[in-house]
Amino acid sequence: MAKKLADPQVAEALAALPDWTVEQGKLHRDYRFADFIHAFGFMATAAIYIQAKDHHPEWSNVWNRVTVDLTTHDAGGITGKDVDLALFLEKVAKRLL
Repeated sequence: MAKKLADPQVAEALAALPDWTVEQGKLHRDYRFADFIHAFGFMATAAIYIQAKDHHPEWSNVWNRVTVDLTTHDAGGITGKDVDLALFLEKVAKRLL
């Protein structure tokens, strides 16, 4: 099981994720794409990796926006798994933004 990160560890992770914040104890990011196709493409592309890692985000899509919240429920907060997923999502988004 993944271990919950301490606040200084979360702060260090956020330094590498400048567009992410912590909201309600979760890593949070709002993406805005050119249109629905790019937003949905982002989610579809990321879904393959997400399923393989068996670590699923809380996310939603409205037209060109995708809102993502990451937490590890079993650990009761943000873990390295969340940080790794956020870094991966940034790579995917960079190709579509």
